Amino acid sequence: MTGILEQLQKGLTTHSEPETLEIAAALAKEFPQDQVLALEGDLGTGKTTFMKGMARQWGIQDPILSPTYNLYFCYKGKDRNLVHLDAYRLQNKQDAESLLIEDFLESPWCLAIEWPERVPSVLTPESWHLTLENDEKNSRNLRLRIPF
Repeated sequence: MTGILEQLQKGLTTHSEPETLEIAAALAKEFPQDQVLALEGDLGTGKTTFMKGMARQWGIQDPILSPTYNLYFCYKGKDRNLVHLDAYRLQNKQDAESLLIEDFLESPWCLAIEWPERVPSVLTPESWHLTLENDEKNSRNLRLRIPF
């Protein structure tokens, strides 16, 4: 898949989980090291599924799980380390700071944050934002915002 960054910035629609995983893997090849990815979307829009595709591309063998009840999981991959944070249950800035996420960011890393609006202090101006939405046809609409 050529030009995945341009395609995602314009917006892509996927119609199946395998298609979503394929697009995620293509993005993983282009995703910069030591970067935050803010995953925006309602429950059930495929944020964890998308991260499974990226993780596979980076050689992460562990099953990628939704970190809702654990808040975050750390995965070591062949090409990238992944810290996957679900901020839904965090209530304030102190909650985010008490997680000490930065202690787990071993380069090269990706910090993927579900519900990033709950932890604005963790986001940087350089953070990438991926919005995932379901449509009435049970497809997923994906749009990437890169701050440059």
